[in-house]
Amino acid sequence: MASNSGSISQGASMATEICSQIASIFSKPTHPYPPPLDLLVTELASVASQNGRVFLYGVGREGLMLKALCMRLFHLGLSAHFIFDMTTPPIAAADLLIASAGPGGFSTVDALCAVARCHGGRVLLLTAQPETGSCVKHANVVAYVAAQTMADDADVAEDAKSRPLLPMGSVYEGALFVLFEMVVYKLGEALGETPDAVRSRHTNLE
Repeated sequence: MASNSGSISQGASMATEICSQIASIFSKPTHPYPPPLDLLVTELASVASQNGRVFLYGVGREGLMLKALCMRLFHLGLSAHFIFDMTTPPIAAADLLIASAGPGGFSTVDALCAVARCHGGRVLLLTAQPETGSCVKHANVVAYVAAQTMADDADVAEDAKSRPLLPMGSVYEGALFVLFEMVVYKLGEALGETPDAVRSRHTNLE
């Protein structure tokens, strides 16, 4: 029983530290970029008011966070599509692409943002490297998430033997999850979506 209590205490302590690290991201200044929560809610509300569609893309764990957001945007009544799904329609004017490149650039994200702009789509880029990243040049607006990614992981872990609780890009990816939950909450308010309406759009094929 004592061992079980110790494991619970350790788990609670680790969870608290992880949540604290992620929470600290949202107290960091983002100037000259607008706060990412405000930016995302404004852009998504604008798309919804124009009956536009939302496209989302990210690689690796960033992509998983964006897939989760895509699901919730659908539940909020938006036409939301994750790129490379077989039912993804063509992007056009009045549509928005939300892409993530935490370290600043990925060849796939660069290419997709360029194609979206070419076809009249608006591009919102999420990144932790807004000044140096290659993807920024394709973005209409930039959401600066001031979190550690693979781009600066080596700088943080100066001691080669150190083992951070949130390695590589985990802080950024965790921050995306929290950010997107806040976006869903605020966007639901802005669109006047009730919890029952949101729940009614969840699949029953489970």
